[in-house]
Amino acid sequence: MAHLRKLIIGTCAAALMASGVAAKSDITVAMQLEPPHLDPTSAAAGAIDSVLYSNVFEGLTRFMGDGSIVPGLAQSWEIADDGLTYTFKLQSGVTFHDGTTMDAADVKFSLDRINAEDSANAQKALFAAISEVTIVDPSTVEIKLSKPDGNLLFNLAWGDAVIVAPESIDNIKQLPIGTGAFKFTSWTQGDNIRIEKNPNYWGTPAALDMATFKFISDPTAAFASMMAEDVDVFVSFPAPENLPQFEADPRFQVLVGSSEGETILAMNNKQPPFDNPKVREAVAHAIDRQAIIDGAMFGYGTPIGTHFAPHNPAYVDQTALSMYDVDKSKALLAEAGFANGFETTLDLPPPSYARRGGEIIAAQLAEVGITAKINNVEWAQWLETVFKGKNFGLTIVSHTEPMDIGVYANPDYYFQYDNPDFQTLMAKLNTTTDPDMRNDVLGEAQTMISQDYVNGFLFQLASLSVAKAGLTGLWRNAPTQAVDLTGVSWTD
Repeated sequence: MAHLRKLIIGTCAAALMASGVAAKSDITVAMQLEPPHLDPTSAAAGAIDSVLYSNVFEGLTRFMGDGSIVPGLAQSWEIADDGLTYTFKLQSGVTFHDGTTMDAADVKFSLDRINAEDSANAQKALFAAISEVTIVDPSTVEIKLSKPDGNLLFNLAWGDAVIVAPESIDNIKQLPIGTGAFKFTSWTQGDNIRIEKNPNYWGTPAALDMATFKFISDPTAAFASMMAEDVDVFVSFPAPENLPQFEADPRFQVLVGSSEGETILAMNNKQPPFDNPKVREAVAHAIDRQAIIDGAMFGYGTPIGTHFAPHNPAYVDQTALSMYDVDKSKALLAEAGFANGFETTLDLPPPSYARRGGEIIAAQLAEVGITAKINNVEWAQWLETVFKGKNFGLTIVSHTEPMDIGVYANPDYYFQYDNPDFQTLMAKLNTTTDPDMRNDVLGEAQTMISQDYVNGFLFQLASLSVAKAGLTGLWRNAPTQAVDLTGVSWTD
């Protein structure tokens, strides 16, 4: 009898355990940077997209984990033979999280808002060719272009082009209301953001009921929180030196993939002495990329010599133009009138690649006589003083936006590169739709900014995440800066 009771109790316990595992439907995602606000259409901070892209907000098109572009809120589209008119048919039955209907009027509002005179959209230039957005009927939108734009479907997938409702704009930075599989629940600033499953989602519903994004900036704390299983996944894990420990632990899985993050030592091209191309070239030759990859990223990263992802078919290897050469760097400085070097500032935002890489780069620059005074800044401060204010000499940042070489055509962009020839080249790219011809133009663009030594091109940021073993559906690669949870679930 006692044996039978034990058997029954054991069977019940096993069933409860199995039930508990199967019932797990929440997740805690850790990330290093906290968004400055929650409107992806009015800031350059990738941390906003990390939380909200696809989860809360959606665009007409969207990125998949392999980098492909698929329909989003647009179920289909037609392109006129002259490439100047795109007609989008919208998904049916789509509502915003507040219950209001998403229709063509919201699409027109969102796209018109991007190009408005007072627009704060960080990627406004990508949509400059849009001349008119017309409501054909509630489920059909027509976009007219002033000139052909072969990148339009790609650009519409960016977080900067998500569809928002005019009724929610006043509070969007604190209360984001989208159409996604999750809806915003709360934001405890300095700690976490919570989202929950949208029960009225128009598409395939999420498997998870709740997700918490927790912000842990310190690499040591990141390691401790993961090892203690306080968090379920840490995206863009900031302590790559610890990855072997996770790989050896059956409780975890390590996801190593590629990203769109061109990590650069940005130079203020309008501020002396970086307005002198010889000085910029000298800086480029003072940098030992592999030492930075090994020392700051523990070997994770691919050297780059231009602002373009090596995994892209159009990539042209330009690393030979800026190989590490101390003697050449010193000679160039002498030619530029700085035989005894000079002093400058080096602003470093919180990510490990910047803080750790900055220490290494400062030491390398010192070898050629350049004294770089390190200034550690928080992300919001970097956005305000460096990105917006352009008040810097040098800075390190990873540009995680997909295929964003076009920013070099904007002379008002934070590193202030102003080259009419490059601007003409980007205008040509925008009117080119043939894939092979586009690759040729992109190759010319990569070569031009490399030869102008606009910035110190360091490495392509690897996408490194650590997760509990039972999680599936996480993106391994990072075609855009997003933590897409719409396909994530727990296995038994």
